[in-house]
Amino acid sequence: MIDVAALQALRSVAALGTLARAAEELGFTASAVSQQIKRLEKQVGVPVLAPAGRGVVLTPAGQAVVDSAPEVFQALERCAEAAQSVADGEPRGVVRVVAFSTGIRGLVAPALTELGRNCPELALQVTEQDPDQALYSVDAGTADLALVHDADGLPAPMSASLRRRHVHTDTGDVVMPQGHPLAQLSGPDRPLTVEDLTGQAWVTSPPGTVCHQWFRRLFAQASEEPDVRHLVDDFATQLSLVAAGGVIALIPRLARPPVPPGLVVRPLLRPPSREVHAAWRRSADTSPAIQALVAALSR
Repeated sequence: MIDVAALQALRSVAALGTLARAAEELGFTASAVSQQIKRLEKQVGVPVLAPAGRGVVLTPAGQAVVDSAPEVFQALERCAEAAQSVADGEPRGVVRVVAFSTGIRGLVAPALTELGRNCPELALQVTEQDPDQALYSVDAGTADLALVHDADGLPAPMSASLRRRHVHTDTGDVVMPQGHPLAQLSGPDRPLTVEDLTGQAWVTSPPGTVCHQWFRRLFAQASEEPDVRHLVDDFATQLSLVAAGGVIALIPRLARPPVPPGLVVRPLLRPPSREVHAAWRRSADTSPAIQALVAALSR
């Protein structure tokens, strides 16, 4: 393994041009710096400096080592910051978040406002991933926290090295034009029943999606098959087709874009739902950054 002090010595020599000037900057003797460089050369297996007049220059291998040094020192700084964060209880640093698309829209994006206000030294790096891949990324260490939803009522399988916490229950509502007969049923807060929905024309998500499973489950006990006119995955497009008239839509609250004027949203008596969980490595249980993020996602 490369000695960090020797790597720092080489970087100083590269910047200042001589062992003596590097020694002065680092607070060592020139002999001590020379020994550090020799130790580094032994560790990497090739010379990293070559004489040049009264000074020295980097060999190509030495230049490659110096070019890589910033990443090493940045990683060490992040490590120190993380340790200090745990020690003083202050959320800071970068949390790598992987989450499904509508979870980013409905939970992560709103949480950014709160975190920016309450945790100014904490930053999120967000990547869209499906639940299975997201859990794998956290378990493999390429992400710090996953936001996942259950599949057809069953939680996604999870490694024993991970911990999960429920942060949200997502449910579906029916969107329709203001003048639609269902919109006139005894007030905007009256939940709609499956009987109310029988005989209506629909736009819904394509087969294979969670929202199509919701739709099929909603009509599982219905006396007749629903009249599906359109299969569209994008919810903004679904709203456009609803606004055009002739169909209504079942849309999850997390996924619902701003509802255009002229459309209304009505709740269901027994709405389909999915549970949303945050998952992280058990080794990060004491991380103030993870704790702050999970708290913000749970609001």
